[in-house]
Amino acid sequence: MNKLKFLNVLLAALLVLTACQRNNNDDDEEIILQPEVIPSQITANKTLTNDRVWILKGYTYVSSNSTLTIEAGTVIKSDVTEKGALIIDKGSKLNATGTADRPIIFTSGKPAGQRQPGDWGGIVIIGDAPTNRPSLADCEGGINRQYGLGQNASDNSGVLKYVRLEYAGISASQGSEVNALTFYSVGSGTVIENIMVAYAKDDAYEFFGGTVNGKNMIAYATADDDFDFDLGYTGSIQFGLVLRHPEFVDAGDAGNGIECDNEPTIPGAGPSSPRTKPSLSNFTLVGTNGATGEKEQHNFANRWRKATQFILNNSILIGFKKGGFAMETAQTVNDYLAGTSQFKNNLVHAVTNPYLLNDAPAQGASTNAAIKTKVEADGGVTLATAADAKLTSPFAFTTPNFLPAIGSPALAGTWATTPGATQVTYRGAFGTTNWAAGWTNWDPQNTTY
Repeated sequence: MNKLKFLNVLLAALLVLTACQRNNNDDDEEIILQPEVIPSQITANKTLTNDRVWILKGYTYVSSNSTLTIEAGTVIKSDVTEKGALIIDKGSKLNATGTADRPIIFTSGKPAGQRQPGDWGGIVIIGDAPTNRPSLADCEGGINRQYGLGQNASDNSGVLKYVRLEYAGISASQGSEVNALTFYSVGSGTVIENIMVAYAKDDAYEFFGGTVNGKNMIAYATADDDFDFDLGYTGSIQFGLVLRHPEFVDAGDAGNGIECDNEPTIPGAGPSSPRTKPSLSNFTLVGTNGATGEKEQHNFANRWRKATQFILNNSILIGFKKGGFAMETAQTVNDYLAGTSQFKNNLVHAVTNPYLLNDAPAQGASTNAAIKTKVEADGGVTLATAADAKLTSPFAFTTPNFLPAIGSPALAGTWATTPGATQVTYRGAFGTTNWAAGWTNWDPQNTTY
């Protein structure tokens, strides 16, 4: 090979290498990341590196007590034809630790402008913590795994920090879906912090029993429920944010900010060990507030059902179409009236009913007016309009700001002690610091990955 030809070959090789490498010294330089398909069966420790785009093709299982590690800044896209889902089996772990400036992103495989809710499945984590099911049960969504009968409340399924999930949620059959992020019997040893789900076709987060805790969790433009608790879940979450979008909702169901259920196969009061009882503090739940294009199926800020117990304190509920604080079944209402459940130091507004007993048994146990009286005696404030919460710009759907403005009642009130929560001096998810800044994306439709 002559010298000139050798230099040309060498230059070409260097150009290819440069195109595939990440330049840590110049964040503005365009980086071409080469795609690689994630194996469908991961049975030994594996790392997804941030020097390429990873393709999730069909159902991918992490099993055999292995750990899947995902580097900060990694982008995972779903295959367009074989919609992907990531399943972390019992005994295995997902260690996905992003950072505020380099979040981990799971998203649609379609180009900007063409993405839709349901372009891929989501993340499913199966642990070994307790539920209130009397027997093993099949996980939803056709993933061919079972959960339940766990005995390890502190079970550890890994770490998720600074992770975004966009356009997830698929249905295997009626009532059997893969949600954006699903927790089956997941234990309190698992770390869940700074998570954003956007444009989920089904639920953003669903908890089937378990004890896992969470912090700084966002649900935006969810079709069905934003936070769904079932089957004896008893964990705690602080700093949760819900923003509904008027044009996105499940046409065959009704979307709630929080929906909570018990064990459905046992009639009446349901099982007593454990009863579903999430412990929640500092939530900001923002409905569509009659916005242009609002769909009829937008529903309640809270829907406490089937003899569930609950704690929801120090929070803000505004703008939901049909109701704010809603309860069903007499036992749910009686547990609240007795103080077993709590709803304290909250700001409450709804377009129709701030307080609603939503079925005949609940209405037989109390009245809407009596519930309002108790809420206000427990430090709650009933707002005439959503604007009375005085948040900066909660309804600016692609550029929202949830920080309380000067004079906001979110900056007043008396803190209600809540299990698992750290005391702060404000109601809702935000005080003077916007922890959602930098790593979130309110306009993923127009983002090029």
